[in-house]
Amino acid sequence: MAAKELNPLVKVALELGPVAVYFLAYQLFQDSPVEIGGRSYGAVVAATAVFVPLMLASLGVSWALTRSLPRMSVFTAIVVVVFGGLTVWLNDDTFTKMRPTVVYGLFALILGVGLWGQGRSYLQYLMGPVMPLSDEGWLAFTRNWVVFFVFMSVFNEFVWRVLGEEAWIWLDSFGQFLLTVGFLATQYPLLRKHMPEDG
Repeated sequence: MAAKELNPLVKVALELGPVAVYFLAYQLFQDSPVEIGGRSYGAVVAATAVFVPLMLASLGVSWALTRSLPRMSVFTAIVVVVFGGLTVWLNDDTFTKMRPTVVYGLFALILGVGLWGQGRSYLQYLMGPVMPLSDEGWLAFTRNWVVFFVFMSVFNEFVWRVLGEEAWIWLDSFGQFLLTVGFLATQYPLLRKHMPEDG
C-alpha cells in the first residue's frame, strides 16, 4: 500500500509538539527538581524523561497515518532513545547534551564517506525522487551538508560546555531548527543553478 501524505499542519504538530513540551517541561522543573523514590532528578533529566515517550508516540501516530517513516527520523529516534534512556537511567544529563553532537557527527561521517570515499551522494539516494538535481549539484549540496553537520556538532559541544545549560536548552529546542532553516536558505542559489531546465 502506497504511503499517504500528512497534512502539513499535522506534520508540524507531530514534529514540533514533543519539542515544545520538552522545553516547557524543562522550564517547569528548572527550579524544582523531581523526587522519585528518594532520588532527585534535575530539569534536563526530567524533561528528557517526558520527551522520549512523546517523540516515540509522535512517530507511532505518523506511522499510523502514513504507513511510512523517513529513514533519518528513525535513526534520530534510535539515538534519542539510547541517549535519553542513559540520561534517565544514570541520572546524568551529559548523555542527552551530547546527543546532538553524536547525531550531527554521524550524519557528517556517513555523508562524508559516501562523498569522498565512494564519490557518490547518499542525499541523492534519499531525496533524489523529490528534488531533481544534476550529479554535480548533488555532490556540492552533500558537501555543504557535511560542513554544516560538522559545524552543528562542534557548536553543540561549545554551547553546553561553555555557554551553559539554559543556552543549550534553547539551542536543542529551537536553535537547531532555526539554524537548519537558515542553512537551507543559503543553499537556494546552488539548488537553482543545478536544477534541470523545464522543457
